[in-house]
Order: sequence, then structure tokens, then C-alpha cells
Amino acid sequence: MKMKTQRKQGDIQRVPHHANETGAIVENLTDEIWQAIVSNDSSYDDKFFYAVKSTGIFCRPSCKSRAPKKENIRIFRSAQQALSENFRPCKRCKPTGERLPDEDWVDQITQCIETNYSEPLNLKILADMCHGSPYHLHRTFKRIKGITPAEYIRKVRISKSIQYLATSDKTIAEISLTVVIPNTAYFITLFKKETSYTPADIAN
Repeated sequence: MKMKTQRKQGDIQRVPHHANETGAIVENLTDEIWQAIVSNDSSYDDKFFYAVKSTGIFCRPSCKSRAPKKENIRIFRSAQQALSENFRPCKRCKPTGERLPDEDWVDQITQCIETNYSEPLNLKILADMCHGSPYHLHRTFKRIKGITPAEYIRKVRISKSIQYLATSDKTIAEISLTVVIPNTAYFITLFKKETSYTPADIAN
């Protein structure tokens, strides 16, 4: 059960921050701010916004989405700061106060797939990462992209495999593991189905 963060009114007047070596302002992820995120504490809304580097999405503290990994979080004082760093607003908690168009949400999903192709991905994981329901994500993605999320994941992984084959010394087995298709025989079959070539043809 999540514990509600306790604080006195006005405890956080400004998000703690410091300047990094380039002089840019970096917001600090304090224990208090982290607790506000994992407990979805609405009393911190408009005090700060948090973005997740692995998904490219930013949220209000009260967002009901699954808590991200701590090391992937960036903290911003305003939604505009997050937007200026090329993070996109969450479809669920609407940190800019506006409804996210389906086309922009699908852009988020594709970016998430392309960033996390080397991690386990399925519809439920993708829906958690991109802050929606699996059913709605699947239906919306297919309507706009013309293919299912699973098909897009497969195409991205094969495309990355081609890059590895052409530019690295990794073996076919190592590449299949890197793109999370650990059965090498299946990887070769899938690769040929998608490209009409075998991995060895590309490597040579």
C-alpha cells in the first residue's frame, strides 16, 4: 500500500536545484520529491513535474501511472521546462492541462519502443510505460500506424539487428540476445521473413 507523503503547507516553496558543470540548472530529486512521486501526492502538483528519460514522457506528481525507475527521472519546475527539453506530456495526467492528441500519443509510443527495444516489451509493459490501457493503446496505435505495436516492435528490432550486423563484430547469437529474440534459430527465420535475407548475408 502506498503511503501518503506528509508535509506542512508551504514546505516546498521551490524545487531544490544546482548548476552542473556547464552552468545549466539541474533540479534535485530529493527523498521528499521521490516519495511524492511514488505516492501520487496531489498536494505537490504545480510544485514540480517529473519526466522519465526511458519513455520521453513527463507527468504531474499525482499521476496514477506506475512509478518509474528512480535513475530515469528528471525534475522540472514547470511544464514548459519539460517541453523545452523535448519531453512529451502524459496522456493520463495531462500536465499541460490539455488533452494529448492520439497522433502525439502514438509518437510517444514509437519513441518508447525505439528507445527500449533491447528490453522486454509487450502490450501491458508498453501501456504501463506510455500511461494508457493495453486495449486503447493497441487500437489507437493500429489505427494510426496501420500495424500493431507488436509488429512495430519486431520491425524496430530487425532494423537494429541490421545495423549491428553491418557495423559491429557481434555474432548472430549475440545480436539476437541484444534485440531480445534469444532463440537464434527463430531470430534467423524472423530476420529472413522481414528482409528476404539471412543475417549471414548482411554480415558478409
